[in-house]
Amino acid sequence: MTVFEAPEFAEHDEVVFCRDSRSGLRAIIAIHDTAFGPAVGGCRMWPYETETEAIRDALRLSRGMSYKSAMAGLPLGGGKSVIIGDPRRDKTEALLRAFGRCIDRLGGRYVAAEDVGLSVEDIETIGLETRHVAGLSMSRGASGDPSPLTACGVYEGMRAAVRHRLGREGLGGLRIAVQGLGHVGMRLCEHLHQEGAELLVADLDAGAVEAAVRAFGAKAVPADLILAQEVDVVAPCALGAVLDDESIPRLRARVIAGAANNQLAEERHGVELAERGILYAPDYVINAGGIINVAGEVCGDYDLARSMERVAAIADTLHAIFDEARRRGEATSRVADRIARARLEAARAVG
Repeated sequence: MTVFEAPEFAEHDEVVFCRDSRSGLRAIIAIHDTAFGPAVGGCRMWPYETETEAIRDALRLSRGMSYKSAMAGLPLGGGKSVIIGDPRRDKTEALLRAFGRCIDRLGGRYVAAEDVGLSVEDIETIGLETRHVAGLSMSRGASGDPSPLTACGVYEGMRAAVRHRLGREGLGGLRIAVQGLGHVGMRLCEHLHQEGAELLVADLDAGAVEAAVRAFGAKAVPADLILAQEVDVVAPCALGAVLDDESIPRLRARVIAGAANNQLAEERHGVELAERGILYAPDYVINAGGIINVAGEVCGDYDLARSMERVAAIADTLHAIFDEARRRGEATSRVADRIARARLEAARAVG
């Protein structure tokens, strides 16, 4: 099998490998689809163990961005980039600016925003070399950190999932396990705590866990046990592929609704969740708040109130997916994939 025949590569328009020997930059930019508009997606910096792992992550994430924008009705395509390295040790201004020059050479086909390992300030440093960045500081008239709206969308989506699966209005009194306390996970905990949910939390950063315990009265759980807790809802908010052959049989929640991208290790795991009676909120639908917020900036007409309205509509999209899945006796992940692919195919046909 050649790289062009690999399932992860399927339908990708372009994959670019970037290297700068002076700064140590090693990066991959994956452009999945531009039928609706320029490929927009975050840049992730992570110490991948192998280049193959980094490539696979970029390919999976960029496809997810295409589906995410299509399901949110945005005039954007899907792309993603990854920088290989430890952001705590390897991130420098020279490296970020070198990456900015790589983005600029693509002439606007890819627009980068913040993701794991990078901050709004880092994106602004990248922006010193290219105008094809988004999610810049609100002080500059841009959309700012996308994390708050991502967390808001996940919160509203979780409420929709609980209403559908548990027949409950609101999250007060529910036990919710949050895996990952980064920008989005911590803000999600704030929403859940304010509504009266009982929180169980885990993160590899002990400081983040301690902060959640102090701020929200959360119970700290070892990272390798968080998904197996006896709770009503599990919210994966760390890295992807956490729902797999090992974790799914250990789940004791009836709802999966979190912010992480690519939560299913493989497509078949969405079917297994459905067979076990676990309602899964497709990740690229529920976590679309960030790209919704960025879209206005990219299109040149950013308005926070309009972004908030579109984020609130995530719940409506999920209800439609849940209802169709129930009618058809089908996994929610397959319903969402089918809708997203149909929208992309229709856009390609017109273009």
